[in-house]
Amino acid sequence: MVDVVIGSDHSGVAAKAELKKFLAEKQYRVIDVGTMSEQSCDYPDFALLVGDTVRSGRATFGLMLDGVGTASAVVLNKLPSIRAACCYNEFSARIARAHGDANVLTLGAKTLGIESLKSIVAAFLDTPFEGGRHLARLQKIADLEQRFSRHQ
Repeated sequence: MVDVVIGSDHSGVAAKAELKKFLAEKQYRVIDVGTMSEQSCDYPDFALLVGDTVRSGRATFGLMLDGVGTASAVVLNKLPSIRAACCYNEFSARIARAHGDANVLTLGAKTLGIESLKSIVAAFLDTPFEGGRHLARLQKIADLEQRFSRHQ
């Protein structure tokens, strides 16, 4: 069974609840890191929890919902070894996994309906990394992480 961590800010709480049910039906073990309330909160706090759960190995993949999805992707991509992709359709989700080996998917709860969210999540989780020519590109990203982490 694959572990998936899921988080959201206040705008994604309802969608997160639906996605948790969807993931459980597909036999994923779900780790919910919050928020559990629709009271206003800060997306960076929950994006960090999602990213740290993936980085630690407690989950293979992460899902993060905020209003549009891009803000959480910005936060997550600051974390070493996280490759977050904000996707708005199945094609972009498949390519994020197949070519970029994305390990976190960010989604816009205010921009996508629940059926679209489910199909994008399924495309993301069902698509394997292709490897091959994409490995050299990922190595360049890892090299950049190393280069800039030394300057901090």
